[in-house]
Amino acid sequence: MCALPRIHVLSDHVANKIAAGEVVDRPASVMKELVENAIDAKATRIDVQVVAGGKRLIAVADNGHGMTRDDALLAIERHATSKIRDVDDIECVATLGFRGEALAAISSVSRFTLITRPADDVAGTEVQINGGKLLDVKETGCPIGTRFEVRNLFFNVPARRKFLRADATELSHLRQTFLVYALSHPDIGMTFMVDDRMVYELADNATLEDRLREIYGRDYTRNLRAVDYRGGDVHVSGMAALAHQHRADRSEQFIFVNGRPASAPTVAFALNEAYHTYVPKGRYPSVYLFLQMSPDLVDVNVHPTKKEVRFRRNDWVRDAVIEGLKRALAVTPDSAGGEPLREGNRTGAAPAPPAPRLNIADLPFMPSFTYPRLPPQEAAREDPASSAAGPGQGTGSHGDEGAAENRADAPWSWCRILGQVGGLYVVMETEDGLVLMDPHAAHERLMFEKFMRETVERKVKSQGLLAPETVDLSPRDAVHVRKHIDLMVAMGFGLSEFGGDTFLVDAMPVCLGGVSATSVLADIAQGFEQSGERGGTERWAEERVAKAACRAAVKANDRLTLQEIERLVVDLAQANMPYTCPHGRPTLIFMGYNELDRKFGRI
Repeated sequence: MCALPRIHVLSDHVANKIAAGEVVDRPASVMKELVENAIDAKATRIDVQVVAGGKRLIAVADNGHGMTRDDALLAIERHATSKIRDVDDIECVATLGFRGEALAAISSVSRFTLITRPADDVAGTEVQINGGKLLDVKETGCPIGTRFEVRNLFFNVPARRKFLRADATELSHLRQTFLVYALSHPDIGMTFMVDDRMVYELADNATLEDRLREIYGRDYTRNLRAVDYRGGDVHVSGMAALAHQHRADRSEQFIFVNGRPASAPTVAFALNEAYHTYVPKGRYPSVYLFLQMSPDLVDVNVHPTKKEVRFRRNDWVRDAVIEGLKRALAVTPDSAGGEPLREGNRTGAAPAPPAPRLNIADLPFMPSFTYPRLPPQEAAREDPASSAAGPGQGTGSHGDEGAAENRADAPWSWCRILGQVGGLYVVMETEDGLVLMDPHAAHERLMFEKFMRETVERKVKSQGLLAPETVDLSPRDAVHVRKHIDLMVAMGFGLSEFGGDTFLVDAMPVCLGGVSATSVLADIAQGFEQSGERGGTERWAEERVAKAACRAAVKANDRLTLQEIERLVVDLAQANMPYTCPHGRPTLIFMGYNELDRKFGRI
C-alpha cells in the first residue's frame, strides 16, 4: 500500500492570502502600494481617502495613463506587471513597483474595486472582486486615470483583522505613509481626506521647500539648508536641518533613492558622520535627502517590502552624502542667498530694537551694540595666537573689515547683552527674541572650527613651549601614540619619543596654548584606542580636537567683561555652525517673542 503524498501545491486563492501577509500587514501598506502604482502611472494628481483608519475604506484615485480592459484584468493576477519583462530587468529597476504581487494580495483579503480608463478610450472599465473572487467586469464612465477602492480589509481573514490597532493608531500610520510619498514627489499634487474631512491639500509643481512649508509651516523651513552636491555618479540633493533642530528618534529623517523611500546602513552611517560634531549623542537631525544614480547601481530587490536597498558602490554614496551635508551646514554668505552684508553692518548704525512691550520708567538702560562694536583697528592689531587665552581676545585673525562683516545666515543681526546668570550663562536680546548662550560651549566651537580649518589647509601654527614637557603614558596608550606620531606632528604637536613609554612635547598648536600637554596627550591617547582601525581618519581628528579644545575653553564660573562677551558674540555669529559645540551640546537656547507671548497667555 502506497503512502499518500504529504506535499501538495497550494491553490492560487490560498497563496494570495499568504502573500498578503508579506505585502499587506495594515491599511498603511495598502495605501503605499496603491500610491506607488499611481506614481508609476505618471500621475500629476493623487487623491487619497480613508474611513475608520482605513479598515472600512481606502480609496486612491489618480490621473495617470490608466489601463485598458485587458490590462485591468491582468493587473489583478499574481506576478502580473508592466514594470519588468525578464529577470535581468531587476538589476536596473526605475519604477517603484515591479513584482506584480500587490493587487492580487490586496484583492484577496478585501472587497476590491478597480475603475480605470486610458486617454484613448471613450469608456472605462470597472472590475469588482470580493475576497479574491471576480464578481463583475463592466464598462463604465469615468475620468482618465485609475481609482482603487479597498473596503473591509481582512474581512475574510479574522485572525489578521484582530491584529489591527485602534482607528487612531492606524490613521497615524496612514498619515505618515502619505507624507513620505508627498515629500518624495513634491511635483505631484496630492490630497488626503479622512472621514470626509480634508487633512492635506498639496499643490502640484512644488519644490521640496514648498512642500515642507505646506506640511510643517514656514517657521520649520527657516532652519533647513539646501543640499546639492554631485560626487561621481551620485547626486545628493534635498534639505538638511541646522544642528539645533533634532529629535530623539529618526522620524524626520527621509531618504529617497531614485524617488523610492528607502533606507540603507551606508546612508545612516553617513548621516552620523556628517552630524557627529553638531548633534548630541542619541539625537537625530531632520534631513530630507534625495539620492539620484543610475538604476544599475542600486539593488531594490533586497527587502520583501522594498524598505531597504543595497548599493553597488557604498563608498561613492557615503562620501557624497557626507560632503553634501557638510557643505550645506557650512553655508557661506555668497551661497546663503540675499545680501552678503546686512544693511546695519555697512553703516555701523544699530537697527531699531523691537518696540518695548512695557515701558518701565526706572529700569536701568542697557546699552545695545551692533557690528562693529569693537574698533576694526583693534581687531587688526590682535595676534591670532592669543585666541587660547580667552574669548575676549578673539578666536582668529580679523582683517580691517573682518570685525565689521557678519554672515548673511548669522543667528542675529542686532543684539543687546543683558547680563550673565549663574556665573556662566549670558543673556541676550535679539531682533527675534531672547537668547541664552553658554560661553564655554561657544568658545569651544570657535576654537574647534579654527583648528580644523588650519588642519585641513595644512596651516596649523605651532608654538614652542618655554620648557619641554615629558609625558609618561601607560604601555597601552603609548602604543597608540607611537603609531600615530606623524599625524600628531601634522596637527601641530612637537612630539618625539623619549625612551620607553615616555614622550617629549616641545610644541603645541597655537589655539591650544595654555593647556597642559600631559592632559591633552593622555586624552588623545585614549581616543586612539577607542577609534580602533579608523584612528587616522578625519573623524578621529575632529573628535580629538573637540576634546582638547574643551579643556582650553572658558571654564564655568569665569567672570567675563562686557567687551569679552561682545567679542565672543561677534565671532560666534560668524562661525560655520554657531548652534552647538563640537560635542553636540547647544551653545545657544532661543525663545522667540511668539513663544513668550504664548507662555504669558497673550496669544
